[in-house]
Amino acid sequence: MDDLPDELVGEVLSKMMRIGDKNSVSLTCKRLHKLDNAQRKSIRVGCGLVPVHDALVALCHRFSNLETVEIVYSGWMSKLGKQLDDGGLLILSSSCPSLRNLTLSYCTFVTDAGLGYLASCSKLSSLKLNFTPRITGCGILSLVVGCKNLVMLHLIRCLNVSSVEWLEYLGKLGKIQDLCIKNCRAIGEGDLIKLGPGWQKLKKLQFEVDANYRYMKVHDPLAVDQWQKQWIPCDSMIELSLVNCIISPGRGLACLLGNCKNLEKIHLDMCLGVRDSDIMCLAHKSSNLRSMSLRVPSDFSLPLLVNNPLRLTDDSLRAVAQKCSHLESVKLSFSDGEFPSFSSFSLDGILKLIQMCPIRELALDHAYSFNDTGMEVLSTAQHLRILELVRCQEITDEGLQLVAQIPRLCILRLSKCLGVTDEGLKPLIGSQKLQVLVVEDCPQISERGTQSAAKSVTFKQDLSWMF
Repeated sequence: MDDLPDELVGEVLSKMMRIGDKNSVSLTCKRLHKLDNAQRKSIRVGCGLVPVHDALVALCHRFSNLETVEIVYSGWMSKLGKQLDDGGLLILSSSCPSLRNLTLSYCTFVTDAGLGYLASCSKLSSLKLNFTPRITGCGILSLVVGCKNLVMLHLIRCLNVSSVEWLEYLGKLGKIQDLCIKNCRAIGEGDLIKLGPGWQKLKKLQFEVDANYRYMKVHDPLAVDQWQKQWIPCDSMIELSLVNCIISPGRGLACLLGNCKNLEKIHLDMCLGVRDSDIMCLAHKSSNLRSMSLRVPSDFSLPLLVNNPLRLTDDSLRAVAQKCSHLESVKLSFSDGEFPSFSSFSLDGILKLIQMCPIRELALDHAYSFNDTGMEVLSTAQHLRILELVRCQEITDEGLQLVAQIPRLCILRLSKCLGVTDEGLKPLIGSQKLQVLVVEDCPQISERGTQSAAKSVTFKQDLSWMF
């Protein structure tokens, strides 16, 4: 080893993916220890930082080229020692000159002052904050003003971030590409308009409203009306995820669905007010769509403040089938909780997607219209590789047996399906067709009935869901 050049030894170290392997090798000799320290660019730490300030100083001194730092205090208790605080962020900002990506999870002692220290990290391009309850909009603003190269910002359960001046500043900088706002109770759909010109560069948006505070910000007509008056160009948008949002006809988030001409992935989960015309417009503009996930609210979750008609119909699926010829992944869920939405997509609409698009992954949840006839159509699906059926109660053994005929299927997941038994899996026994079979909570399928049905079999049965 002594005769090998540093470049070659460094190449060997770079091939080691496990942190434990790197640590073990670095302990064998001083040379490997030094080379590993210089090469290590990412660390993930948390409750083991004791005492936190001294440990941070030691880590930053040892790994002088750190670019990615993740600090997670999940499961923390006071007996484990002090958490990271603002002083720790001061050490991080002054001792990690190459810092580009920072994640803080459950860091409950970090305040706006700590984010102010991070503002001096000129290379910081990615920041993720998960449950940092003492952070406010002022702290976020001070950070984005200092870190002008920020392209990714994730805020998850930041409960006290209310003011959104930082969002307006990000928009003016025009560099943000990945924005995630989840369960930040004081930020509503109408606030997103403040991103302004920033929409032009945005590639990925994840916006989730806390379901328990769904209507806190929806009564701000001035903010929502601005969406109507201002044209929002979203030509760079590739991925859009909206959860628990209220979508008003012709304004608000509905404006996004018709303006994303390069969209590849759409996820709409329990979004109230989505109409056929919204999905049709999306399909017409987003011909490059490759992944679509829809979770349709049940009739029991529809609020009085949303005007009818409320339900999506087969017209939406037909439009997607006709316009989106690259669609590979489809996930359809027809319920929240135990109450299905009987008036949504029918078997005909689902089959249109299967027949007209190169579907590689199909997941159906609470699809009561999907039966053995649908399985017969699936048996001829040339591209299907992954199939997931959850609470599809109209499928019987006769339909399940057709799975063995799907040409390229390699992964099958069954969950909470009442109408299938061991008999339905018999054609798969010993066939070596499936790579993976997962059976969960299907009362009439036994663990013995799944043996040898795939190279890898996972079986779990908890029937409490039935009661």
